[in-house]
Amino acid sequence: MEEIRSRKIDLLKKISNSMSEIDTEKDFYLFLHGKMDLKQKATDVLISKGCSETKITMGIPTKVGNVGDYMVQLWPPGPTPNQIKIQQITKVEEVEPEGMIGLWKGVSKEDVESIPLE
Repeated sequence: MEEIRSRKIDLLKKISNSMSEIDTEKDFYLFLHGKMDLKQKATDVLISKGCSETKITMGIPTKVGNVGDYMVQLWPPGPTPNQIKIQQITKVEEVEPEGMIGLWKGVSKEDVESIPLE
């Protein structure tokens, strides 16, 4: 039990050191790709990086963020994601919604950071 706690503390320290370029005042849209069991873990990681829980919203196909906001995904999508990928929204275009992606089809983003999920 102590070893697990120690690993969590080490992970949080790594995360805290690497998120300096992220504007924690912006909105964060969280995409779990069906892995609802990891919602709290992903949220805790973002909070440990300085994000307010009120700024973290579950991403949905019918509502996109604004330029400067962040898209946060468990990565890779599928049964065993091993990281949290943070991307900053750089452009939002009007599009016809498409499948599960919906309006996010018109969102351009730039990779900012990847944080290991352990």
